[in-house]
Amino acid sequence: MTSFPMRKPYMRIPYTDILASPTIIPKTANTISGAIAAIQEFFKASHSTVVLSGAGISVASGLADYRGPKGTYRVNKTYRPIYYSEFIQNHEARKRYWARSFLGWTTLLKAKPNASHYAVKHLGDLGLVQSVITQNVDSFHPKAHPQLPTIELHGYLRSCVCTSCHEELPRDTFQHELARLNPTWDAFLQEVLASGALDTENPDERRAKGLRTNPDGDVDLPDAPYTTFRYPSCPRCLTAPLIATDGSRARVEIDADGAWKPTSTAGILKPAVTMFGENIQASVKVEAEHAIENAGGLLVLGTSLATYSAWRLAKRARDRGIPIAIINLGGVRGEDTFFVDLDPSQDGRQGVRAELSIGELLPGLVEHMRQSSIINSAQEDHDHSAEHHGASVFKDMMS
Repeated sequence: MTSFPMRKPYMRIPYTDILASPTIIPKTANTISGAIAAIQEFFKASHSTVVLSGAGISVASGLADYRGPKGTYRVNKTYRPIYYSEFIQNHEARKRYWARSFLGWTTLLKAKPNASHYAVKHLGDLGLVQSVITQNVDSFHPKAHPQLPTIELHGYLRSCVCTSCHEELPRDTFQHELARLNPTWDAFLQEVLASGALDTENPDERRAKGLRTNPDGDVDLPDAPYTTFRYPSCPRCLTAPLIATDGSRARVEIDADGAWKPTSTAGILKPAVTMFGENIQASVKVEAEHAIENAGGLLVLGTSLATYSAWRLAKRARDRGIPIAIINLGGVRGEDTFFVDLDPSQDGRQGVRAELSIGELLPGLVEHMRQSSIINSAQEDHDHSAEHHGASVFKDMMS
């Protein structure tokens, strides 16, 4: 099999090396029970908390993360995401991207939100979390807690978007078109599915079968003939091409089967995600900043904050002086910045840093918070009953 040479990346992927180990805050947060106690104190001081989540929260759903102990950048030193400019400018790069995405979509489609996503929902139900900002593109947060607002900072894989007219197309519809245009690839996908290579969550087992699955839902197949892959055009631009600023009409051309042709000047579909080197949508950026401005606390879950778009939100929370709690396996970019000047004896109300499994910690935290809520409610009911009883006695004495 042959493969085409990819252009050498001209932007550095940030923080792919191991980050420094964290300082646990408070010191008692080095165990599940200790961290739960600390976060309970954090919530007492942090009204209207906003969650900022990353790939680490979706690991238990069978998706890889980037910089965790078994993250893509650790186990696959040659991995680099596709750059936005490369995708826009290079027809061959798009073939490679969509071929890999075609193979990986089935795995992402089958994956479901895990206990951590639902724990976030329950924290929202308890009135402890007001909204979520996620860097993840898997849509697990809005699926797990549709009533709790989610800002998808880097977009979502559930749709494609046209780079010309900006119309969205459901990813399922696009997948069917990819299968129709690439019957040989579709047959190969069916063989892979039958082999069970995409059923296991063990990356070693997948690699043994010649596959690597990345956090953005694509499958890396070494030496695959990506140049044979075809992809469709934007259906809207095909039927109603846009008028350019110079008055000319954009051109969208397809082959006999409906695949986009490189003689076209418009109609390129891309995943509805923010690619590396691409700017976050202005409206999403404003919405995320607004959430931080109105937050009383920030709970960071499963992210090293390596991307500047996420780190700047945490930095803004720090600048506002609101408490920050970080739960992440491994180091976090510039995390000392978030915990300077804390009282050494503080119990979590000023800040928390724990390096524990989110999947173990969050469900346990929810259970403890529920118990506390039940106890507090019972106590309030008792106090109210006493007040009513006292008022009745006082009324009787005055009558």
